Amino acid sequence: MALESGPAPDEEVPPADETRPDAVTKRGGRNLPVAIGVGAGLGALVLVTVYTVEQIFLAVMVLFLGIGLQELTRGFAARDIRVPLAPVGAGLVATVVCAYLLGPAGLVGAFALTVLVALVWRMPAGAEGYVRDSTATVFAVTYIAFMAGVVALLLAPADGADRIVIFIAVTVFSDIGGFFAGAFLGRHKMAPTISPKKTWEGFAGSAFSCMLVGAILVPWLLDGGEVWQGVIVGAAVVCSATLGDLIESMLKRDLGIKDMGTLLPEHGGVMDRLDSLLATAPVVWLLLELFVPAVS
Repeated sequence: MALESGPAPDEEVPPADETRPDAVTKRGGRNLPVAIGVGAGLGALVLVTVYTVEQIFLAVMVLFLGIGLQELTRGFAARDIRVPLAPVGAGLVATVVCAYLLGPAGLVGAFALTVLVALVWRMPAGAEGYVRDSTATVFAVTYIAFMAGVVALLLAPADGADRIVIFIAVTVFSDIGGFFAGAFLGRHKMAPTISPKKTWEGFAGSAFSCMLVGAILVPWLLDGGEVWQGVIVGAAVVCSATLGDLIESMLKRDLGIKDMGTLLPEHGGVMDRLDSLLATAPVVWLLLELFVPAVS
């Protein structure tokens, strides 16, 4: 689940006119106090659940991802692409539970079965558009259910709560650093045809924030973790988080929508806040497994 304290780097803009009373609070077209309040509330929810009853964290994550799945299927429907919500939603729950209880084998098995069931589910609607709908369905299962299962893998070990905090904090600070660097310094466009407001200055701010937070948290929270490992995790996360933002931007451009939803005030829909987290989860899981293998 996404905990960004401000607008994502996708919304980086040149500095606002400081003579206007709302210049600071409306940077990026968002009300920053409201956006920060929503992000802080979600952050508190994560910390409380992962360090008390971690299964509640998984349940909340599945709930938010279920809402995100609805947003995605509505977006596809606007282009007359049908994604069966029932089997994909059930597969989301099964993938998270199996990954948490059985590890990578459970994740792969549940993912494969979800794809198979979803493909069969679509068959009674006929051959017209079957490839189109099935392709979008496999995308939805991979983008949401599989990535959620990877988050469950992060949580499953004895130090899983600390791994989740590293994963979310580094990703969130990518967005925070990118937004403020882009808002105050951004001049050079990174991908103007995909995300016109994303700048190289924002990317540099994201990179600095990610590597700094990674260098602090990895040795602090994980036994055997080193500063250099945290720096590498941060460097990898800034790339995956940025790509996650760009993927989401491509999706919204193709579907002809500005935001996936309106659930989170000043943040947009759930999927608008989850894009970088979903793309980052497998990167963090793999690097932490290589650097500091989990102990069950």
